[in-house]
Amino acid sequence: MPAKIYRPAKTAMQSGKAKTNIWVLEFDQETPRKIDPIMGYTSSADTRQQLKLTFDTQQQAEDYAKREGIDYRVIAPKDPIRQVVSYTDNFRFNRIQPWTH
Repeated sequence: MPAKIYRPAKTAMQSGKAKTNIWVLEFDQETPRKIDPIMGYTSSADTRQQLKLTFDTQQQAEDYAKREGIDYRVIAPKDPIRQVVSYTDNFRFNRIQPWTH
């Protein structure tokens, strides 16, 4: 029953960083999902897929996985690289491109 530990990225609909400072332990899929022939629903007998455990720190998540004997892998978060851009740079005298309307 392998699991992954990661810090979720912000969604495309978010402008802030809410809920991105928590760490999540999520189990991988063990058995393939099945399609019900009558209704067409997708189902699975693996109930651990539905489980998401949240932790305050990565260390707490790793300690929990070790204590419970869960094989895990840590996916390191990728922090965005922000460029500092100033509005006044649009009107600089030594601009690379000329300013036009």
